Amino acid sequence: MSVPNLVSDRSPLLSLLIILLNVFLGVVVGQVLGIEMASLLYDGNLLNDIQSNRPGIYVPLLIMLGSGTLIGFIIFPIVHLVAIERKRISPFFPHQHKTLFALFLVMALGLTFIITISPLAEWNMNMEFPNFLKGVESWAREAEDKAAELTKAMTSFASVGDLVLGLIVIALLPAIGEELVFRGLFQNEFFRGSGNIHLSIWMAAIVFSAIHLQFYGFVPRLLLGALFGYLYYWSGNLLIPMFAHFFNNAFGVIMVYLHRQEITELNVEDNVAAPLQYVILNAALTAGLLYYIWRHYRQQPGQTSDPSY
Repeated sequence: MSVPNLVSDRSPLLSLLIILLNVFLGVVVGQVLGIEMASLLYDGNLLNDIQSNRPGIYVPLLIMLGSGTLIGFIIFPIVHLVAIERKRISPFFPHQHKTLFALFLVMALGLTFIITISPLAEWNMNMEFPNFLKGVESWAREAEDKAAELTKAMTSFASVGDLVLGLIVIALLPAIGEELVFRGLFQNEFFRGSGNIHLSIWMAAIVFSAIHLQFYGFVPRLLLGALFGYLYYWSGNLLIPMFAHFFNNAFGVIMVYLHRQEITELNVEDNVAAPLQYVILNAALTAGLLYYIWRHYRQQPGQTSDPSY
């Protein structure tokens, strides 16, 4: 198998370390700039007031978080590719036939996949550690509670305008940035280093899930990362996992908004598994959609059954 060299001409290990450093520095710079911008709109201690969800904190909070994502996961990685590694962005987004049709398939897949993995999400959320790891469990629960408080603050929609801003910061920017970094950079470099695409997909998915520092959502996020990885592998087009990622996040944001507006009784935040019959049905639909998407890209002009992006 010919291994693509889209990211770097350095050794894969050195390339990955530089990418990590680049993203870390970008997030730090983005957060600092975000805090400075947010402070112009908020009279108080933004970091301390997140937990209390004080009035007026919503827009400054999203500015702070959006800045970190935009600079750390989009601007710095693009500068890294173009200016430091002297690589082009265009090979990550090749022109393909029937891309709009593929996006509709991915949207359907997003819905069936969420329902299919709902029992694993519920199991992961209610996991208990053995006695000798109770200290780790306490740390994980505390981190999960803080993440829940942040999520609640990020989804305190007071208007449709707040919802749109939330979709940009919670759904759009992470979809572009995280797929660029974890699938575009990490997965390609893991593949270049190992020569095993399946190992590379799962390694990138593990890093993707772990970096969120939420143990009680680790398994469903790992499976989502693997799904995005296979969509990228089959399509060779980073737009496809970006759209899948955006749809997953946007669906959650919109459902939270609709539930809090009492438009729907479905609460996606409760992490309760779907009824077994729906899980089985959607597992079958998921398998069928995955096969259909694989066949769709296998039949693309110039595409083989074993694409190298």
